Amino acid sequence: AIYRHGESENKMDKTYNINLMGQLHLPVSRPPTEAETAVWNQVSAVLEEAHGILAELQSYNGAGQEIREAIQNPGDLALQEKAWNAVCPLVAKLKRFYEFSLRLENALRSLLEALTSPPYAPMQHLEREQALAKQFAEILHFTLSFDELKMTNPAIQNDFSYYRRTISRNRLNNQQLEAENEVNNEMANRMSLFYAEATPMLKTLSNATTKFVSENKTLPIEDTTDCLSTMACVCRVMLETPEYRCRFTNTDTMLFCMRVMVGVIILYDHVHPVGAFAKTSKIDMKGCIKVLKEQPSNSVEGLLNALRYTTRHLNDDSTSKQIRALLQ
Repeated sequence: AIYRHGESENKMDKTYNINLMGQLHLPVSRPPTEAETAVWNQVSAVLEEAHGILAELQSYNGAGQEIREAIQNPGDLALQEKAWNAVCPLVAKLKRFYEFSLRLENALRSLLEALTSPPYAPMQHLEREQALAKQFAEILHFTLSFDELKMTNPAIQNDFSYYRRTISRNRLNNQQLEAENEVNNEMANRMSLFYAEATPMLKTLSNATTKFVSENKTLPIEDTTDCLSTMACVCRVMLETPEYRCRFTNTDTMLFCMRVMVGVIILYDHVHPVGAFAKTSKIDMKGCIKVLKEQPSNSVEGLLNALRYTTRHLNDDSTSKQIRALLQ
């Protein structure tokens, strides 16, 4: 069944969620239909890289020790070289992560086009193109996972700052370093802006979604925001309803669902004119926050922080005191 504006959310919850949630969260997913195949293949190639990117980020220890020794002993050329040799492969990794964010941005754009194009309503799209809805969820899961790891790893920015300082110093001395061929000045500037963000992947996707809406002026903005609010509703209902929640096979599946919910809320808040926190919002923010706060704090603190610090409208006058209090 398809429900449009103003119809009962509970009615929608009962009929729709069983269908889509099975696709979003159970290991066995419906294969893509013929109409979905081209976009599905493009996004699938990007998602295949995502696991490797997360594994690399998880094991990223940085060159803190070598950098400290080099800074403390500026006249010791051997220590300068040791620090430089430790930092260069790490910067190559950071470049790969940044370049992956650009591919992820293109993948998201393709999914948004497929899930909002006329003549179907957002709900119809999500029901018809469940393989793409699953991929959208997987992109958000990766994005929140990446940003959680990045937020807790100060070595990333320390390493990159040291790299840039060393490049600048050598330029002044008219020395060209091999690593500059890999990360030129323009690339270094773009990477610097990317890693300066608390949640760089989420920022990339938020900007991409906002750009998608502004470039598609013939597409009603509601087609995009309804797609996002529907997914948020689906995740919330799945998390708060015992009969659905008991289908989660492990905590990873539950975390997947929470990350997707937070991801679509943040995208909605960036794209919708009044955002996710206003009374007129189609997202039950109170319900979503309560569901998160029922989980162990160590598993949701990063997600609550994402809502606190990467949304646009939380501090607007239209946000109720109750919602603000929930996020304090």
